[in-house]
Amino acid sequence: MSRTKTFFYKTKIKNLIYRSKIIFKIRKFFNNLGILEVDTPILSRHSVSDCNIKCFKTNYYDNKINKNINLWMIPSPEYHMKRLLSRKIGSIYQICHSFRNEEFGKYNNPEFTILEWYMVNNNMFQLMKEIDIFFQKIFNFKKSQFFSYKKIFMNFLKIDPFKSRKKDLVKKIIDLDHFHLIKNEKFFNKKDLLEILFLIGIEKHLGKKRPTFIYYFPSDQALLSSINKANKKLANRFELFFKGIEIANGFYELRNRKEQENRFENDNKLRKQKGLEEVKLDNFFLDALSKGIPKCSGVAIGIDRLIMIKLKKNNIAKVIPFSIHNC
Repeated sequence: MSRTKTFFYKTKIKNLIYRSKIIFKIRKFFNNLGILEVDTPILSRHSVSDCNIKCFKTNYYDNKINKNINLWMIPSPEYHMKRLLSRKIGSIYQICHSFRNEEFGKYNNPEFTILEWYMVNNNMFQLMKEIDIFFQKIFNFKKSQFFSYKKIFMNFLKIDPFKSRKKDLVKKIIDLDHFHLIKNEKFFNKKDLLEILFLIGIEKHLGKKRPTFIYYFPSDQALLSSINKANKKLANRFELFFKGIEIANGFYELRNRKEQENRFENDNKLRKQKGLEEVKLDNFFLDALSKGIPKCSGVAIGIDRLIMIKLKKNNIAKVIPFSIHNC
């Protein structure tokens, strides 16, 4: 083995030792708060309906019925953890591997480590404050800053995302020299254009010096969050960025089965339009909503990305034991 490879190997082990210590500190943090750690399945009978998430599919041969059963590797433990919430388990967290069938990159690996955390009887802002404390204690990050989705668009792009017309958004994308992203303009709606603008004109600037929360996304970007009662245009959803990288995605959780079922059905209509396979609705999850989950907020946090930032590395492959290319 060459000296270069030997040096890289030693650095890698050093990173993995740090990673282990961080995960230990995370568990200690939650233990001190009295929050229960849970363990849910990696394989599921149901996929997710989000058009932007591609799941790994496999099958299980059930010899009792002489039939193959389709299974998916989870993109996050969210559905299963909410099923536990419906059983009145209280505030919970989990550190687990999740899977997305997406392109490998500096910030992405098909298999990654996620921290999923639910706080019962906490609204979105209370959870954001808890996450801020978490980052300060575990990673020694500076105190976070907070901006609304509207405010951050006004700051960087000088447009109101809620009042701007489609043609205004198209013009802004062209002004940013990214027309190639929307050549077939007729296939893009306002939601698509706002997501593109956020990606190319805002995200890379966020959290240069300290973690930055963006909250109150448009209601059509709600995902699994509730809608704000005071303003139906707003979703009770937030994202967290640091060094221009998305670190976390969180919600004041939707608890209404009918509304969630409608969203799943709308996702399937969109999947059909895009030529994607429709997804069977997860009735286990929907039944949990019918049973009732408590008022709560939840967040998914990318552990690999956090460790990468803390160690000042430029690729998550440098902070995980094996990437997709050498596993």
